[in-house]
Amino acid sequence: MPSLVVTVIGPDRPGLVGAVSDVVRQHGGNWLESRMSHLAGQFAGIILLDVADADVAAMADGLQNLKAHGLKVVTEVDSSARPASNSAPIWQLSVVGNDRPGIVREVTQVLVAHNVNVEELTTECSDAPHSGGPIFRATVRIRLPAELDTGVLQTELENLASDLMIDFSSAAAAGDTAGA
Repeated sequence: MPSLVVTVIGPDRPGLVGAVSDVVRQHGGNWLESRMSHLAGQFAGIILLDVADADVAAMADGLQNLKAHGLKVVTEVDSSARPASNSAPIWQLSVVGNDRPGIVREVTQVLVAHNVNVEELTTECSDAPHSGGPIFRATVRIRLPAELDTGVLQTELENLASDLMIDFSSAAAAGDTAGA
């Protein structure tokens, strides 16, 4: 059974998730995973669906009809066999510091240099309680190659900038076993 990866974006309003789920149900899809968020007045989401081979085209067409609800939709079919389990360790990376351009790029450059895969990235900026200046926060779930020396990775991440606090820990140690 192929998987369908769907991204949706449009002006936020009540009922958008319901409209998407109606299409999935109408075409016999199984909603497996999703990440959805309200960002700057927009609704943005990514969804992983299982769809029978015979229903993929109808599902994709049905999702395109969500334009009537103001949504832009992109669908990608993934017919590759999903691995049963990936035993590579999952780690959690937290980054906090005064907001400035380039933080995500700096962190991801270190990760790429060590062949680390980003499984999930969440970022936000908020005002600091006392100074009122913007504080950047990122939480990153990463999958490490088995041969990686975590001490080297941690040192390189901590050396990025003196104004960033970096916490690097095993997701299993933190009680997070999702995806592991």
